[in-house]
Amino acid sequence: MKHCIDLCHDCHRVCLETLAHCLSLGGKHAEAGHINALLDCITTCSACVDLMTRNSPIHAQMCATCAEACRRCAESCEAMDDPQCRRCAEVCRACEASCREMGALAHHHA
Repeated sequence: MKHCIDLCHDCHRVCLETLAHCLSLGGKHAEAGHINALLDCITTCSACVDLMTRNSPIHAQMCATCAEACRRCAESCEAMDDPQCRRCAEVCRACEASCREMGALAHHHA
């Protein structure tokens, strides 16, 4: 779980940095769909860190949701031809994989 917490924390930070970067660039980088994908990832990563840190019984369900948000954010960032967005996509993919593993636990403990 510690590894997943660390990845969520990193993803949250990189997505915040990417959000600021994209808003400063404007144009397609600041379109609502892309910004919302970043915001969803920021929000779900933060919630996952909180829930896993306190070992909440619903952390696995939140991790499954976070994995989906990370996937969508990675896809959105991959569509941008930008080094910061590529870095964000890589971090999102790593977080997605870890959260998907944690989310799979929800089916075993539900």
